[in-house]
Amino acid sequence: MQRPVPHISSSIMSRMSIFENTAARTHCLAENVTGTMMSMSSSPPATPTGVQTDAEGLILPKKLINPCIENTDRKELHRELKFNARIGKSVLNQKTELQRAYEKQKERHAAAAAAAAIEQHSPEAELAGLQGELGRVIMERAQKHGAAAQKQNAEDAEERQYVNPEYLNVRAKLRTAHAPN
Repeated sequence: MQRPVPHISSSIMSRMSIFENTAARTHCLAENVTGTMMSMSSSPPATPTGVQTDAEGLILPKKLINPCIENTDRKELHRELKFNARIGKSVLNQKTELQRAYEKQKERHAAAAAAAAIEQHSPEAELAGLQGELGRVIMERAQKHGAAAQKQNAEDAEERQYVNPEYLNVRAKLRTAHAPN
């Protein structure tokens, strides 16, 4: 057999030599079919490191590594999803059909209530709602109350006009001087 190129590492070369020896041995056995046996050593052939063999010398299959499962980002994400599922938090913002229908119902009800409130504050709606004897009495009392409030505001403004600001300053100083400590 031809030797490999010298830039291959020594561990790969040792593994290749093992396979070359076994290939040469099988070739020799095929030539010596006439009955002459080659002298074989009593120890089993050397196996490369990290390879497990059974009693017959066959290489046992090894489970392949799944890079997706071994990925640390995936592990952390999976751990976080499990934690959120355990505490009951919906990370993906998934809602049941009942929850979505309930929210739509609330939105429709809120929109209808807002429209009714706007309609209710219009003057035509007030007049329509205050029909009859009770409505007339309520309107009269509201007008009287409004007139009384305006009259009171006017009287307070007149009193403030005649009060001397110097008098108020002296009075405030006396109050602070005689205030209980």
